[in-house]
Amino acid sequence: MKTRVAVMYGGRSVEHEVSVISGIQALMNIDTDKYETIPVYITKQNEFYVGDDIGKIEAYKDIDGLLARSQKVVWVNEGDKVVLSPYPKKMFGGMKDIEVDVAFPVVHGTNEEDGTLVGFLKTLGIPFVGCDVTSAAVGMDKYIQKCVLKDVDIPVLDCVCFHEDDYADMEKLLDTAEQKVGYPAVIKPVNSGSSVGISMARNREELTKSIDDAFTYASIVLVEHGIEKLKEINCSVLGDDSGAKASILEEPFHTKDILSYKDKYESNGAKSGGSKGMASVQRKIPADLPEETTKQIQDYAVRAFKALGCNGVVRIDFMIDEATGKLYFNEINTIPGSLSFYLWEPSGVPYKDLLDQLIQLALKRARKYQNITFTFDTNILNSASFGGAKGVK
Repeated sequence: MKTRVAVMYGGRSVEHEVSVISGIQALMNIDTDKYETIPVYITKQNEFYVGDDIGKIEAYKDIDGLLARSQKVVWVNEGDKVVLSPYPKKMFGGMKDIEVDVAFPVVHGTNEEDGTLVGFLKTLGIPFVGCDVTSAAVGMDKYIQKCVLKDVDIPVLDCVCFHEDDYADMEKLLDTAEQKVGYPAVIKPVNSGSSVGISMARNREELTKSIDDAFTYASIVLVEHGIEKLKEINCSVLGDDSGAKASILEEPFHTKDILSYKDKYESNGAKSGGSKGMASVQRKIPADLPEETTKQIQDYAVRAFKALGCNGVVRIDFMIDEATGKLYFNEINTIPGSLSFYLWEPSGVPYKDLLDQLIQLALKRARKYQNITFTFDTNILNSASFGGAKGVK
């Protein structure tokens, strides 16, 4: 029997549309000789839908119409299996429960890629592709990941973080940013992706505007030094805690100071008849770098992958300050756009094989979990009483 894989995409995120593109790209490339795929669309209200047209990209031009002819479902743990069950369930007729062997989240951004969705899947007890809860959460938080990577001697730019409470005194916030970072400065929502809400400021007026914008996407904003002569280099890593390997490197091209959402997803959309997600970005593969620099970046990428406890495929973005020659880790994408297949195909791993490896890594981890004790037999409840007792105090 084929392994049933639920490919999930969408969700309550500013990267919702990008996720749909990445998810359907994956659906189109999974080996159907080995796997039976179940497309699962997650709405912006975090509702799950299945149906004949859910896996067709052209259907998303009219999402209301798509949902009207599709079936809303809920995830149900039924002892030794997990199923997608129609909701509300009809007394007679209607869709039958669909048993799922592996969940394959292809989601991006806050509320989805940050460990929220895989935490739900882990609670259900179903094997899932990609990073576990902790690595997904840390991978989404740009400040915490800097702290972790500093501890393993991977170079990162120093930064200062501001919370919503700081925003109440904007003048003090601006003074602190100028004193600790200076200009130029890059302003980022601490947990966004796809370059959403990220901008560079060269003076107090621009800094004010950038911070205002960043706070619309997150409750914590990060400010770090902006590199004027910036070269961005990306590297993907594939594997788990027992072994990981780095891909070929790419240099994505940007139209402004930093790679923007438009550069990533809209730059070639009109020319090619529709966006192909991160696969459509203008880039140079392999990146034109000395061999020593290439190896250093690949080494840092694998070390970062292991330090953050990652699983599956990630993309790690680096920055080179061409004025000084210094190299810095920028950020990690724990579910990268288009799953970074465009970096693995030139590395000798076709997209179909990449997807197969990701599913097998998920099943391998699930087998490991089976050997771990998560419960402890005790008779404490037999003698429990609240007749004046204060529990364990």
